[in-house]
Order: sequence, then C-alpha cells, then structure tokens
Amino acid sequence: MSLAGKRIFITGGSRGIGLAIALKAAADGAQIAIAAKTTDPHPTLPGTIFSAAKEIEAAGGKALPIQCDIREEEQIEAAIAKTVAEFGGIDILINNASAINLTPTEKTPAKRFDLMFDVNVRGTFLTSQAAIPHLRESAKQGRNPHILTLSPPLSMKAKWFKNHVAYTMAKYGMSMCVLGMAEEFKRDGIAVNALWPRTAIDTAALAMIPGIDTAFCRKPEILADTAYIILNRPSAEATGNFFVDDEVLASEGVTDLDKYAVVPGTTDFLLDFFLD
Repeated sequence: MSLAGKRIFITGGSRGIGLAIALKAAADGAQIAIAAKTTDPHPTLPGTIFSAAKEIEAAGGKALPIQCDIREEEQIEAAIAKTVAEFGGIDILINNASAINLTPTEKTPAKRFDLMFDVNVRGTFLTSQAAIPHLRESAKQGRNPHILTLSPPLSMKAKWFKNHVAYTMAKYGMSMCVLGMAEEFKRDGIAVNALWPRTAIDTAALAMIPGIDTAFCRKPEILADTAYIILNRPSAEATGNFFVDDEVLASEGVTDLDKYAVVPGTTDFLLDFFLD
C-alpha cells in the first residue's frame, strides 16, 4: 500500500485527526492541501495551517497551506482551484472539519446550531461538490479517487438524539452525504466512505468538553492508520461503507491496539457516540 504522489485535500487539518491523516500520507510522499481557518496561533488550540505544513514537509510530503472557512462557498471554490493549480488535480478528499456542541435542545443557541450545520453538513456537501469534477478526472486517469468523511454510521435510535439533538443531526447530515454520494458517484469510480472511532480520541476538541479524562482515550493515529488502509482500497469496489477504526484494522490483521492508547495498558476506554 502506498499514497505516494497522491493529491490530497483535507479540511480542518491543522491539528488533531486531520493532521494525523496528513502525516501518515506524507510519509509516502503525498501532496497535501491543508484547508483550515487557523493562520495565527490560537490561545488554547494547538497548530496553524503553517505549522501543519512544516510537519507535513518534515514527514516527507509536499504541503499547501490554505486559509479556508468551509462555511463560505467562495473560499471552498478558491481553495479547490488553488490545489488543482498547484498539484495538477485532486485524488483524495478528506472531510474532516467538524463543529461540536453537546447541549440539550433548550440550551442550544441558534448561533451554535447554525455553526454545526454550516460546518458539518453544508461544508461537507459543498466541499465534496467542488472536488467531484476533479475526482472524476482522477478516476479517468486510474488514480483511485476517494472521499473519506469523518462521520458515524447512521442510526435512528432515540438514545443517540436525546442528549444533543442538534449535534446528532449535524453529524448524521455528514453521514447522509456519504450514503447518497456513494451511490450517485459509483458509476464514476469515485469511492465515498465514512470513518468513525470506536473510542473517544484525544484531540483539542475533546479537551474542551468538561469532565473528559483523556487518559481513557486513544490517539488520533489510530484513525490515520485506518484511513490509510481505506484510501488504498480500490475505489470502484470499496464505497458506501461506514467504517469503524478497530474493525478495519482487524480486517488487516491488526488486533493489538495498545500503541494507540494515550496511556498504554488501558483497557477501559471511553466509548464514542453513535456505536452500539
């Protein structure tokens, strides 16, 4: 398996899971556009598009840092165009950017509701829309195009809605993009899949949620290694899946996951949402 020479566009890749996926691909010599908002150091969040680019280059890849707010259609289109101009096309889109707000209905301000839907649903839809013509061209060139979205399997069980209706709807909106686009673009040879972790992942976003002990989490690298496997699978065959990280790794014979634990030896992990 190798992502050498692949042209990859990642939303929200200046830190966390997006950056971990980028660094894994960079080790093969991939070309990676980091499309995120952060250009100046944040007082509480690590990383900028420029620090991410330096890490990608140091890992062996080619980086293109692009300031982009995926709530803005014009910025998405400009970022995609800049990537195509720089790399000559796009082979892989990673819809990683996401907003989270775990509040019940009466405590979810309209501003937070709109943010989650603008980033998660609208951003995923419009970024995919802008990338698809280039992914279709990638398929014609036999370059194995993929869209991989960080979103959960769909479930209509009320327990996944009752504590944070707005957030669940926003994440499921991303998953519905996967469901529909996988079937819509199957004939074009573009794979569209979702990826979700079994356990909570130690990221800056998670650290902002009160009461979370990251000692019972796994590292973002588990999703990077899983994404690497998925993105190397034939796009004409591996599409329309809602992958879970440990299941994908097990399918490749990887069952010892201790290296991904924030605290090695941990067995009682915090489970992520949306998985029974």
